[in-house]
Amino acid sequence: MASSVNRSLLSVGFLLIIIVISVLLGSMNVVAWTLVPPLMIALCGCWLFVLAALQSANPQKYGRGAMSLMGWGVLFIAVGGALYVAGFGLVYSFAIVLLALAALAIFAAFRRK
Repeated sequence: MASSVNRSLLSVGFLLIIIVISVLLGSMNVVAWTLVPPLMIALCGCWLFVLAALQSANPQKYGRGAMSLMGWGVLFIAVGGALYVAGFGLVYSFAIVLLALAALAIFAAFRRK
């Protein structure tokens, strides 16, 4: 019970850090303000990868599985990346989403029980 509370609190802390980093990058004109939400989505996907690593190292009884967390992380990164490159063309966004779905299919095929 205590580790799930700690992970929840840790996730809230990292969510706040992601928001601060994204807003700072937008305010310093490193990225345009229209690209701040895709950046937040992609960084949340990176955090889901970290949570997947934590879950695989120390699984929780009623928690989401590591493969599920990794899958959501891939999808978040793909959606954030697709929104980020949408200004260059929708073909690139479509390619990123298809690449992420292909990676998920390959990971699921090689997954062992």
